[in-house]
Amino acid sequence: MGRFPIRMVALFATLLLLLPPEATARQASFGARADRPAHRPAVPGPNGLVTAGHPLASMAGLRTLMAGGNAADAAVATLATLNIVRPQMSGMAGNGFVTLYDRVSDRVYSLGATGAAPLAVDPANRTADELNKGIHAGVVPGLFGGWIALLDRFGTMSLAQVLAPAIDYAENGHPIEASVVAAIESHRDLFESFASSRRMFLPRGRVPEPGETFRMSDLANTLRKVVEAEQAALAVGKTRSEALQAAFDRFYRGDIAEEMARFYAENGGDFTMEDFARHEPIWAEPIHTTYRGFDVYTSPPTSRGGLEVAMQLNLVEGFDLRALGAGSAETIHLLSEAIKVTKADVYAYAADPALVDVPVGDLLSKEYAAARRSLIDPSRVMAYPGAGNPVRVDESRLGAQAAGEAAAQPRRGHLAEQAHAGSTTSFSIADRFGNVVAATPTHGGAFGTGVVVGNTGLTFNNGSRIGSTSPYPDHVNYVRGGQIPILNNSPIIVLRDGRFHAALGTPGGETIGQTQFQVLVNLLDFGMPVQEAIAAPRFTLSGEPNFYRPGAEIRFRLEDRLPSDVVGSLEGLGYTVELAPGYAFGSIQGITFDAATGALLAGADPRRVAYAVGW
Repeated sequence: MGRFPIRMVALFATLLLLLPPEATARQASFGARADRPAHRPAVPGPNGLVTAGHPLASMAGLRTLMAGGNAADAAVATLATLNIVRPQMSGMAGNGFVTLYDRVSDRVYSLGATGAAPLAVDPANRTADELNKGIHAGVVPGLFGGWIALLDRFGTMSLAQVLAPAIDYAENGHPIEASVVAAIESHRDLFESFASSRRMFLPRGRVPEPGETFRMSDLANTLRKVVEAEQAALAVGKTRSEALQAAFDRFYRGDIAEEMARFYAENGGDFTMEDFARHEPIWAEPIHTTYRGFDVYTSPPTSRGGLEVAMQLNLVEGFDLRALGAGSAETIHLLSEAIKVTKADVYAYAADPALVDVPVGDLLSKEYAAARRSLIDPSRVMAYPGAGNPVRVDESRLGAQAAGEAAAQPRRGHLAEQAHAGSTTSFSIADRFGNVVAATPTHGGAFGTGVVVGNTGLTFNNGSRIGSTSPYPDHVNYVRGGQIPILNNSPIIVLRDGRFHAALGTPGGETIGQTQFQVLVNLLDFGMPVQEAIAAPRFTLSGEPNFYRPGAEIRFRLEDRLPSDVVGSLEGLGYTVELAPGYAFGSIQGITFDAATGALLAGADPRRVAYAVGW
């Protein structure tokens, strides 16, 4: 036992001496060095790739691909499994967005799986805390409808097939991960308030231990019910599409909906059968912009993040970032300023397009970007500006707003203004047929409302919270009955010359658009390999009390892996730099196409427990 390892070490050392110096340097880059560009290798997948926020979710998607399914089938398998292994971040009763490239039609599609606030909600009689957590918070479950819509339009497998991994993990259990345990601990008092929540998250009357086998039996029963509806329809000769609709109807109009409505009625909540029955998934044209020869597609409103990413790219397209260099103070400054200018606009205009006229085309115009770009001074940091006027580009008005002279403060309402943090996950999938899916599902905040709904095992997205909604009654995104609140979720697909180039998405609440923007610049401007682009140091901006308010105080946080001279230069530009741990912000899951080799490569963010797998 002692001699064999020593002989192997000696042999390995000899081989290293025989390697050319450049090869030795490449090998050393995989060692424990603080300056290496990536901690993990990119994962190849000649037949398919899945990169998701938990290894078991990635494997559920990959198992589906290996069984003959396509990217849409694998996406639903991944989504369902994330409900079990990352229950604080995503779930069947959550919300989310999907961006899909379909090889047959050679088009990019956007799916909004987002629900509205209950018709009976009355924010005038609720506090901000009540709209964030508990029985008075929440929006209609949107994600399950998205599962059905995705399978029906682009999938090939049955609901029974794609839900099988999730049902197995829910019924028979899996080793619970430490971050889930920490999230349960932080919500323990809320879970204690309802017997249904205690049964789900405090089995044996306590918080589970990391690695302990964790089961979600009530959720397994709900998953089985929708599968039963599908299989019963198929057994009497219904088509695949009709069978999927039967599953949809059982959830939104059948006994599952009845149980959800019963629970809320008995506990003083606002949801009714009408709220569930009126829900439908939304297929919409994706947001699209061009950037340095690339076509970038992402989610439209009710996503805020899609507009944000595209508008940020439009702003920095006027600067030579490559000449400034990746990770330089000059580049970071320009990206940061572009984020602020864009936040001011999207927070003013983004809302439910079914109820509000959102000037998407004007916001995305290159002319508008050029006018708003004039606010950015490469030599100093600006205060958080007011919104521009995308319908009538007026440079003098834009300049006045930068100084805070023309932007009216929103009328103060009774709700507390502080935005609540989000809790989200994301994944990307490529199949052997040439299809690609990027998806970002979410519970809103951790565990959404934090209330397990009766015997369904479901927790609703808390989209009524401040952040997804505005605290100001005169704002277009104030919480209103039947209105879909805004999400930052905005999974991205990039094409070049009509061919797939990249797919990515991230969790991170307020920072989603910021993180995706920085990684896109790493990929498209600096040509970084996917894993390096994901691992590179990032920064975030937050607005106090929120980004709805012009003049908000901006907090700038930077991962601490950049040289001290970069920090010093940023401080010289006027930043108050707050250093964060080296891998702190977001969790990008991305797939890229290497034009030089023809290979598809996936990356997973080391900042969380994400994992990329291929075959």
